[in-house]
Amino acid sequence: MKSKTVETYGRLRVLREFMKRPENNVQAYVVPSQDQHASEYLADCDARRAFISGFTGSAGCAVITLDSAHLFTDGRYFLQAEQQLDSNWQLMKQGLKGVPTWQKFLSEDLPKGTKIGIDPTLISAEDARVLREDLGKKDSSLVPLTWNIVDRVWAESRPERPKNPVIVHEVQYAGKSSSEKIKEVREYLTKNNFSAMVVSMLDEVAWLFNLRGSDIAFNPVFFAYAFITDNKAVLFVEPAQLTDEVRAHLGPEVEIQPYSDFWYYLDEYKNALPEKLEKAMNLIYDQNLFDVLIGGMASWAISKELEEHNVAVGRSPVADLKAVKNEAEIEGFRQSHIRDGAALVRYFAWLEEQLQQHKTLSETDAADQLEKYRSEMDLFMGLSFPTISATGSNGAIIHYQPDPKDCAIVELDSLYLCDSGAQYKDGTTDTTRTWAFGTPKPEEIRAFTRVLQGHMAIDMAVFPEETSGYILDAFARRPLWADGLDYRHGTGHGVGSFLNVHEGPHGIGQRIVFNDTALKPGMVVSDAEPGYYADGRFGIRIENVVIVKKAETPNRYGDRDYYTFEHVTMCPIQTSLVDASLLTKAETSWLNDYNAEVEQKVLPLLEAKRDERAIAWLKKQCTAI
Repeated sequence: MKSKTVETYGRLRVLREFMKRPENNVQAYVVPSQDQHASEYLADCDARRAFISGFTGSAGCAVITLDSAHLFTDGRYFLQAEQQLDSNWQLMKQGLKGVPTWQKFLSEDLPKGTKIGIDPTLISAEDARVLREDLGKKDSSLVPLTWNIVDRVWAESRPERPKNPVIVHEVQYAGKSSSEKIKEVREYLTKNNFSAMVVSMLDEVAWLFNLRGSDIAFNPVFFAYAFITDNKAVLFVEPAQLTDEVRAHLGPEVEIQPYSDFWYYLDEYKNALPEKLEKAMNLIYDQNLFDVLIGGMASWAISKELEEHNVAVGRSPVADLKAVKNEAEIEGFRQSHIRDGAALVRYFAWLEEQLQQHKTLSETDAADQLEKYRSEMDLFMGLSFPTISATGSNGAIIHYQPDPKDCAIVELDSLYLCDSGAQYKDGTTDTTRTWAFGTPKPEEIRAFTRVLQGHMAIDMAVFPEETSGYILDAFARRPLWADGLDYRHGTGHGVGSFLNVHEGPHGIGQRIVFNDTALKPGMVVSDAEPGYYADGRFGIRIENVVIVKKAETPNRYGDRDYYTFEHVTMCPIQTSLVDASLLTKAETSWLNDYNAEVEQKVLPLLEAKRDERAIAWLKKQCTAI
């Protein structure tokens, strides 16, 4: 069903007037994309871009000049953007031949000498550095503006930031105290000759202090910064968000400052820096010359405030520590996914019965029922992202989100794609299943089988240490490539522990950034998409969450360890959508073994719920082929 567009002519006209004002004097303005990262500016990026363009996807960059407006996004959002953008915008489909990235567009397509305005809190210090260098080759410049001019256009109608209470993430689920985590960060700083570190990624702040936001856009983070030295841990957060329980949890070790004081604190720290650091002005990179470490996603504004010659932009030790889950977190993933699997089985059994009885259900009606089943599970805290409940052609819109006011009716004879997840105190879930509740077409069966083969290839992979997800990505695509099929998105993303559902720095995909981080035991990643999308007809995706673990191999060539995956998602895969003649013996065994494992682990919870419909449905779906 076609999304409604937002009329943006008036908004763009006012924004351009602000661009031309003497205090700004820019010929282009950028609202950059941060995709799924939980940075200090993620929510602001998404909200501002949606306001000015009408596009609500989580990955997109808006570039507005005095006479044009461009929206850059990737293959996940082509269809969605086509539906949501009005005639004032030109869609730039990144990844297609002849379409530049937004950075290349700024540095190569705009006229020489262009001044490009940007809110420096909305672009990382590293991205700003690279972009400034490229722009300088054409005498163009990136201009950090004091005021975000989208906000000036939005004015009083802009919603306030959430200020929900912060809650404690108990150590029984975190597996490690906040004191231990801060100690590990300090050890890293000492080893690498840094005197301080700014923690600006919201998920890193939450993880470091064992705190969570009670409800912020499906991601249990909260607006905060942290500043860590060898003898101080300062948390900048709205004081009203901290309960007595949270303050007692933080204890005397953590100094609490108002969120708005962060910038003043940086300024004071900068002014106290020793004069010897001035020699770093020559910009020759020597880590020993730098004083403060900021993570690679920290904003240009932070780097500017500390004066860039005093700052090293590098890999955040918090990101690496957080990515490798401890035993308590791993066990939490196992248990939360069993409970989540029971909720999914109850839902799909209910949905099939409703459709077979020719009941009328919208995509949001269905999604609401799934949330109800999840809410009945122990330790449930909320959804981990808005449910993608997509029937027929809507399944081809990769990150489709149904509008309760205007969405499709779930059709019995169309494929149904459901990508959903939940936040539990002991884990975060993200599961995608594609179902044929009626009679599937031969084309759909073959495509589903190829997607499943790619999914199984990742699950069964055995690989040597120091292997990245960039290398493994082709495993998932090979069966699809054999039929001349493919998909325009990554294959897997990291998953947080009662935290953001998309977590870095690791992942599985074709983006070269995934080659920067080797997969290690304890890392949690989704075996998420392979997928296939037939525009205007159907979409197919199968997603499990898996944990990297050590593999038992008969040899250790190169004196190296070898790794594989443990799947924790417990939801059946529909065998009646599979062309068994395409499967190898190993693939057939995997599918039968997986469904048998699901039945064995989920059945007791369904029996406890006395849900006879779900029990019968589970047993039927888990019958071996």
